[in-house]
Amino acid sequence: MDLLDFARGPALVAALAVFALGTLWRLGHVLSRPRLPDLSPARSGAPSAAAGAWHAVLRGMWPRRELRAGTRFATVNGYVFHLGLALVVFGYAPHIAFIRRLTGLSWPALPDAVMYLAAAVTIVSLLLAVVVRLTDPVLRLISTPDDHISWALTLLPMFTGMAVLSEPSAALLAHDHAIYRGPLAVHLLSLELLLLWFPFGKLMHAFLFVFSRGATGVRFSHRGVRI
Repeated sequence: MDLLDFARGPALVAALAVFALGTLWRLGHVLSRPRLPDLSPARSGAPSAAAGAWHAVLRGMWPRRELRAGTRFATVNGYVFHLGLALVVFGYAPHIAFIRRLTGLSWPALPDAVMYLAAAVTIVSLLLAVVVRLTDPVLRLISTPDDHISWALTLLPMFTGMAVLSEPSAALLAHDHAIYRGPLAVHLLSLELLLLWFPFGKLMHAFLFVFSRGATGVRFSHRGVRI
């Protein structure tokens, strides 16, 4: 068993298991926390709890007008990063083939040129984000090791993935075996590190933001506060 066999076999199984079980554990912990009942009557005309929750989730996707000037870069850069990352993960043909081997699901791939541009934009977005974090006095003060580890483990698969781009995706998929086993193994291992860290760091916000915003929306709408 060489490094690629290890990355494709035991390491991948372990990383997926930790990711799935860790995510379920975190979600179960959040949902099972005791809650004090709100005994106050709802304000007249207050929306239902479900409506208040979903309004808060959607409203949080963009800052209020009063805050836009100070948060414009963070907001735009965040959308650029998340959109670029989604395109790379779910639009690149070899990634779709990888997902198909794991789940049986597949869909049409985007052109390679779009993927290369999305990968480059995503990497630049991540680099800009860390520069702002390190140079802004407030962000630097409130940053924790979790922030830096999560950033590094998100960037690492992007860099190692670029090292595997030796041929067009159609040519890569046409081979019946991996041509560059070492770089591919490193790319897979960097992804697996990300999966191992995901449930235990701030990357878990990908799931938890719905619950935190929703809980805020329920409380505020019950009191007649408009978010």
